[in-house]
Amino acid sequence: MPGMPSPSTTSAGPTGVARLTVLVVDDEAPTLAEITYLLGQDPHVGELLTATSGTEALRVLEGTAVDVVFCDVSMPGLDGLDLARVLARFAQRPQVVFVTAYDEHAVDAFDLAATDYVMKPIREARLAEAVRRVVNRRNGGEPEAPREPEDETIPVELAGVTTFVQRSRIRYATAHGDYARLHTDEGSHLVRISLNSLEERWGPVGFARIHRSTLVSLAHVSAVAMDGGRCTVRVGEIDLQVSRRHTRELRDRLLRPTPR
Repeated sequence: MPGMPSPSTTSAGPTGVARLTVLVVDDEAPTLAEITYLLGQDPHVGELLTATSGTEALRVLEGTAVDVVFCDVSMPGLDGLDLARVLARFAQRPQVVFVTAYDEHAVDAFDLAATDYVMKPIREARLAEAVRRVVNRRNGGEPEAPREPEDETIPVELAGVTTFVQRSRIRYATAHGDYARLHTDEGSHLVRISLNSLEERWGPVGFARIHRSTLVSLAHVSAVAMDGGRCTVRVGEIDLQVSRRHTRELRDRLLRPTPR
């Protein structure tokens, strides 16, 4: 891969330092427009370029040097992680900030030395923090570890419409074969993922298995009751049965601080 020319330094930011040349890559037009608009409001950002795929991004980069690439992870063809691996071979590699709705790629992103990992839905303040990290690294400051996602966003479908539910709103999940039903205080949503997979994914962030068919958020447990050797937990207005094999583990988990 040929080396890239240094980005233009004709425009200056608020501190007199050259403003960033940014490439935004996302296959969804509304998201691409939103990120581009928000970055355009940041005084540290100068030229803004866009691409709708990893392949198109590489074509843009053939003739234009950029300081940072803001890219989605899940894209058809060359996805965001693949694109970052290609950029890592540039003689003058641009920084990479991932912008995604899923947190399971965070470890891979850290391994690729991403500057930051921003979760959708996008908050203007969070995007501004990512820009600050890029500026700090470009100006020779100590690289900051990418911020771990605060909360996971789960896409759910209802009547053909995709909406998003934050993991923190989920009180408990129940098994339905290869599916799981996620229960919030507003209703429930069926998603195509097994309860075992959810337990593995969410166990480290405060969810506990209380039954072969139930996974509960410890943050939403308001009471624990024992009656005749049987244990139940109160979640909202619902009492959930705890199996005997999970009772001791639940007690131990409740005595430990819940991850936030």
